[in-house]
Amino acid sequence: MGNIKSKPLKLFISVFYLINICFLISLAYDKNATAVPTETKKGGDDLLLDDNKSDDDLLLDDNKSDDDLLLDDKKGGDDLLLDDKKGGDDLLLDNKDEKKTDKKPSKEEQELKEEAAKAHAKMFAESNYPSASACAKCHPRQYEEWRGSSHAYASISPMFHKFEQKINDLASGTIGTFCVRCHASVGTALGEPREAPIWERSEVSREGITCITCHRVNEAYGKMNGERKIIPGDIFNQVYGPYGGDGIKEVVEKAKDYNVLTSKKGIGQKIHLEGVKFDQLTEADFCMSCHQVAVHPGIKLEVVWDQYKSSPAKAAGISCQDCHMGKTPGDHKDGYATGPAAFVNGKVVNKDRRASNHSFVGPGYSIAHPGIFPHHPRNKEFAIKDWLKFDYRAGWGTEEFEKKVEDGEIKVAFPEAWESIDDRIDARDIINDNLENLEQKRIQRKILMEHSSKVEGPFFANDNLEIGEDLDFHYKVTNKDSGHNLPSGSLGAQPEIWMNVALTDPSGKNIWESGHLDSNGDFCDIHSLDVAAGTMEHDDQLFNLQTKFLITNVKGTDREMYLPFNIDIDQIPFIRPANVPTTVLNHPPFIRMEARSIPPLGYKNAKYSVPAELLKQPGKYKLSVRMRSRAEPIYFMKFVGATKEMIRAMNEWLLDFHVYTVEFEVK
Repeated sequence: MGNIKSKPLKLFISVFYLINICFLISLAYDKNATAVPTETKKGGDDLLLDDNKSDDDLLLDDNKSDDDLLLDDKKGGDDLLLDDKKGGDDLLLDNKDEKKTDKKPSKEEQELKEEAAKAHAKMFAESNYPSASACAKCHPRQYEEWRGSSHAYASISPMFHKFEQKINDLASGTIGTFCVRCHASVGTALGEPREAPIWERSEVSREGITCITCHRVNEAYGKMNGERKIIPGDIFNQVYGPYGGDGIKEVVEKAKDYNVLTSKKGIGQKIHLEGVKFDQLTEADFCMSCHQVAVHPGIKLEVVWDQYKSSPAKAAGISCQDCHMGKTPGDHKDGYATGPAAFVNGKVVNKDRRASNHSFVGPGYSIAHPGIFPHHPRNKEFAIKDWLKFDYRAGWGTEEFEKKVEDGEIKVAFPEAWESIDDRIDARDIINDNLENLEQKRIQRKILMEHSSKVEGPFFANDNLEIGEDLDFHYKVTNKDSGHNLPSGSLGAQPEIWMNVALTDPSGKNIWESGHLDSNGDFCDIHSLDVAAGTMEHDDQLFNLQTKFLITNVKGTDREMYLPFNIDIDQIPFIRPANVPTTVLNHPPFIRMEARSIPPLGYKNAKYSVPAELLKQPGKYKLSVRMRSRAEPIYFMKFVGATKEMIRAMNEWLLDFHVYTVEFEVK
């Protein structure tokens, strides 16, 4: 048109082209319009088998993946099928020519719809409380340390569940969520029932004291009894730590280099987008809310903070974290290890950051099935109920066991879930890894206990030991810990630390012992069934640091007791507060605690006397000693209804430390 000189001719040609373009657009629109399925022209099958789209195309639309279609922001998968305005069949077979009815959905349909709504709400709620498994992708070291810790065990512990259910039964449920708000902090926030078993809880709830329990908190809470609030938010929300957010800031700014997602759309590693400094995480005050607990009658079940706040450690500025998250368990002088704060898709972030130990080493240990705990990246491959049916003690999944099964040497009626040898072998791999994790925890527990205490002796009362005289001696037990008593922790569960001493004569025969256990695994004290039955003698010289509750009976004398609390004598018992302030008596009426523990940097002498009639021959005698630590007394486990497997595991993980033997001459 550049050569056309006439303006009228140019205008005519431009209008001609414009008319033709409009005509072509109109044809295209009409053609597409006839292809649009309408409710009056097409039934359900036509809708699925549209000429322009296959059924797969309908589900896998270019703009939405099948997951997007099911997990749309406005509708969950079940909501899409069970829309308030259309049922599932109506959506497919809708027809304007058909008569509309006001038929109410059946009971089954209504229940299905309600369950779908609950599932959608649960999924939405859980996304606001990210699991530790999401954090593990960038923080593998922290996750590996945490997954076998007592914090990670808090919600899994079968002993906790037995204990918690027992006191709720005794109190007719009036305790409520008092215990689980610490042990299952996220589950409580999600509104899970207090009594829900672990297989009905969400994954993040089963993680107990999980990552977000500490790192999604921004309130310097200064109270006890575990009412600290976890800030809800998805994986992208900010987290709180002892430092600033310089590392995560760099990652977010270089998102493409680190291959991370900074929004919900796209492909890459999902991460939190901001790190905020929260000073209290490095202070002992942070631990106090769950480690100082007073129950309704005024009994303090957790007293660590009481002990710490007047301790030499607090005066010196030593925190709980310094001993329990440092390089060497129980020794703050060794300081902290250093290492990367994170690994983001193989790239190191803050390589020389202080590496706090997330094992939180303490004297506790797991008695749960090793397929369930420690947490494992693969243990979700099998349901919790199925794990409980896996007989790991019999050797299922080991090469030796499976060979015997194959050769017909042993016959086992495997549960349906474990009929496959491949599943049993996979499960055994997970269990072996978890048992190794637990064994490392046992080693760390021993290091902690030996750094926190010292045993010296024996110190004999006489320099010249002769036949025909009582053998009097003592050991000195020192609490090297400057922060709290030995032992500390939960007095409701009454953790045990005691001394076991045995004397061997020149012929190698054990002639005397104290601190031994009866046939049930209890001390030979007033709680021993064997002592009560007269089959074993009472251990009059037992050196036991376990704090005991003492209650006043109707005659006014004190008696040791476990789990005492004030109960109204009524058809429906409930826990009631004391009518006299406990601040006046320093304990609830008719209940008090006899603390046998050793205060910080203090010591006690364990005194013994062997009767002269047992020393029958001169020569070299051997005196063997060991300190022993156990999380729960067996009589208490039976009181709360523990299973035989729980009791067996409790005794298997009993810890011996400061073990040694001395020889001496008796003339």
